[in-house]
Amino acid sequence: MFTGKKVAIIGGGKMGSILARGMITRKILSAQNITVTDIDPARLNDLRSSLKLQVTADNKKAVKDADIIILAVKPQNFPETLKDIRPVATKSKIFISIAAGITTDFIEKALAKTPRVLRVMPNVAALAGEGAAAVARGHFVQKDDVQYAMTILSAVGLAVEVDEKLMDAVTGLSGSGPAYCFVMIEALADAGVQLGLARDLAEKLAAQTMLGSARLCLTGKQHPAQLKNMVTSPGGTTAAGLKVLEEGKIRATLMAAVEAAAKRAKELAGS
Repeated sequence: MFTGKKVAIIGGGKMGSILARGMITRKILSAQNITVTDIDPARLNDLRSSLKLQVTADNKKAVKDADIIILAVKPQNFPETLKDIRPVATKSKIFISIAAGITTDFIEKALAKTPRVLRVMPNVAALAGEGAAAVARGHFVQKDDVQYAMTILSAVGLAVEVDEKLMDAVTGLSGSGPAYCFVMIEALADAGVQLGLARDLAEKLAAQTMLGSARLCLTGKQHPAQLKNMVTSPGGTTAAGLKVLEEGKIRATLMAAVEAAAKRAKELAGS
């Protein structure tokens, strides 16, 4: 579906470059059909040499020459960026925003001319090709527009579609979620060290344990509770450990963390 298409990534930071690399690696697009913009010449030179794609500091030209535009600048730079590209934001183009807290309505009003806008919330796990991202459609998208975004995001992990009203929940869960997982991995590794394991070994075991458990969940064959029960023998070691977790209210704590992050995302969107 990308035959003959050109993509412009406005903002060559971490997530923009991850998406570019994913598209090239998965052969969704050739490097020659991807242009990345950035205000930092050194960053552009690095991207050109490492990914062999096109680079420029001219956002307007990049948008004019592209069919699909990924808006990957920081939220505070959005108003200025949208004002700059507005003259070339025609109805034929698809705009995919990955900025937290920036609504499709905001982008549509800034660009005018009933633009085709999609809002995306990716996460840092895309760095390892295991990202979790959600896509929400704006008011003027066409039939296949969502599939373009889903395909690009699938190059670096899992992609799902949600109503935009749920994007704050996505931010609290999968957007901020990697940090919660890192804390759990760190804590598990610390426990291993306390019990005599070498630090590097404890960290590998903890990380692989979480990765393997996640892969079991993603098979979809069993509910997480069933998988937990499969590991838990009556009166055994896992049962003893789970008792401590329940006494520490781990479920309530994790739920509260997701809710707090979602609430903060809503506050930032309104600021």
